[in-house]
Amino acid sequence: MKVNPAAPTAAHAALLNPPSPKPPVAKDGDDAELREAFQSFAGETLFGQLLKAMRKTVGKPAYFYGGRTEEIFQAQLDQVLAEKITSASAERFSEPMFELFAMKRR
Repeated sequence: MKVNPAAPTAAHAALLNPPSPKPPVAKDGDDAELREAFQSFAGETLFGQLLKAMRKTVGKPAYFYGGRTEEIFQAQLDQVLAEKITSASAERFSEPMFELFAMKRR
């Protein structure tokens, strides 16, 4: 029986098309804590910058402007808003990012 080296075999196919890696599954508390920290960081960073950029587009009112005190409390309010928005919706975009991060770590 003559074997043609140019003909692809199952071994060649396995080398050319390796199986795609499976996303890691949270097995212990460390992975869950890391996932939570990753989600918190990514969400608060994104939403914090979003709120900061939105505040820049709005001018200061002619009346009822509180000065530096208002700016300080507005920054604190934005931080709390970013935390709340993160806890409500950051999982949608941070989960794929975490999966890629976890694949690189292993």
